Amino acid sequence: MARSAILNVMVNAAIKAGRSLTKDFSEVENLQVSRKGPADFVSKADLRAEQIVYDELLKARPTYAFLMEEGGEVAGTDGQHRWLIDPLDGTTNFLHSIPLFACAIALERANEIVASVIYNPVLDELYTAEKGGGAWLNDRKRLRVAGRKSLADAVVCTGIKTQGTANDALQLRQLAHINPAVAGIRRSGSISMDMAWLASGRYDAIWEAGLSPWDVAPGLLMVKEAGGFVSDYAGSPGSVWNGQVVAGNESLQAALLKQLKGIQ
Repeated sequence: MARSAILNVMVNAAIKAGRSLTKDFSEVENLQVSRKGPADFVSKADLRAEQIVYDELLKARPTYAFLMEEGGEVAGTDGQHRWLIDPLDGTTNFLHSIPLFACAIALERANEIVASVIYNPVLDELYTAEKGGGAWLNDRKRLRVAGRKSLADAVVCTGIKTQGTANDALQLRQLAHINPAVAGIRRSGSISMDMAWLASGRYDAIWEAGLSPWDVAPGLLMVKEAGGFVSDYAGSPGSVWNGQVVAGNESLQAALLKQLKGIQ
């Protein structure tokens, strides 16, 4: 796979941040951690990684805007381009020495996601996608979503929010309703890795809500470029901005969406 210039910029930023995350991951017990909500941690590792990505992208494209998990919004002068950055998606996994986390970057152009990178430095898995160019693992393997047609044969993934959130009861009803209809349900703790694994055929479908734009954007393009379909719970393509994701191949995405629409 030949990367474009802009994708090279994104990959280099993610890999550089990944080196910092790997170093911190090996010393995770020594990290100084503060809590910013129930089971929602922010560590020096997040902040270091985000600063690295920000510096690298700003140097390469100084006119682009930013939307970052830790740093918030930074205006640009371009008017058409914006970076969406989650420097460490799966922070709780990271802080418990579970190697399922990623540095995730997406590029928005004229309100459309056109390039994305999801990088897990511990597993050495680099997922890249560009509009019209497909989705790839480590520049060598082109990704395709799994071809299973029946939910009964499917392993689906979801995110289970922490106790005390408004959607607790709804999520429990969703789990109770969908569990008998599928082959299995998984919960990894990193939506970026979930979407990358969906694109690579490891998971068959995903549903989740309560997400932020930087959670959704990198994986959204990855799944679409791997031949998958993504919508919100209403079946509309608003996932990045309303935080709802239902994704899979054409058959399973439609079947899972039908299941979810019946749960109130």
